[in-house]
Amino acid sequence: MRKTELTDAILCAAVREMEAGLVDADLGGGVVKKRIAGPGRGKRGSARTLVATNRLGRWFFLFGFEKNDRDNISERELEALQALAHDLLGLEANQLAAQVANGALDEICDDQQD
Repeated sequence: MRKTELTDAILCAAVREMEAGLVDADLGGGVVKKRIAGPGRGKRGSARTLVATNRLGRWFFLFGFEKNDRDNISERELEALQALAHDLLGLEANQLAAQVANGALDEICDDQQD
């Protein structure tokens, strides 16, 4: 995805929407699709994000693309993202903390930041 104007605050707001059940599609295997509007744009001309989630407090932004860049992802890409979702969602709290600490993952919002 080319550089977008999706800030951490916008992504965290998207998580709150998804927590309320507002996802665009459940793609299976722990992967959901969520459209996110950038500043000054509606969701129709927005970024599409694919998110790994257990819907119980874990939300990992896996992949994003602009609608005008591509229509969708391939079946092969989806399968790879589902495998990644399985791995991420299977991390224990200490393993997740270690991944954040070593820079492999970035935490953009949590209960203390909102």
